[in-house]
Amino acid sequence: MKKILFVEDERALQKTFKEILSKEGYEVISAFDGKTGLELAKAESPDLILLDLILPKLDGFEVLKRLKENEKTKEIPVIVLTNLERLEDVEKAIELGAKTYLVKAQYTLEEVVEKIKNVLK
Repeated sequence: MKKILFVEDERALQKTFKEILSKEGYEVISAFDGKTGLELAKAESPDLILLDLILPKLDGFEVLKRLKENEKTKEIPVIVLTNLERLEDVEKAIELGAKTYLVKAQYTLEEVVEKIKNVLK
């Protein structure tokens, strides 16, 4: 079973994604802040990380930077799922090593699940 770490501070979104991804056969680990997300990435070695950028304790850019600097976590694919739409944010996340950048308002849950499946293939 593939393991997905979802780093997102919005509890309703966490719950929804956990339900949908579990039905798709994925194990979902939740982190509600960047610091915990980083610790869980190192401890759990997920197959994929779904990462918000606006997070308490440590923002998503910093989490991404540290993930890619760490020998144990640098190969884990990261999909950024955020409300930040500015081109500078997209470019920064991709430069830091994000595999895909999704703006929450522009994608349905089904489309996000499809993106996850494609990255995990």
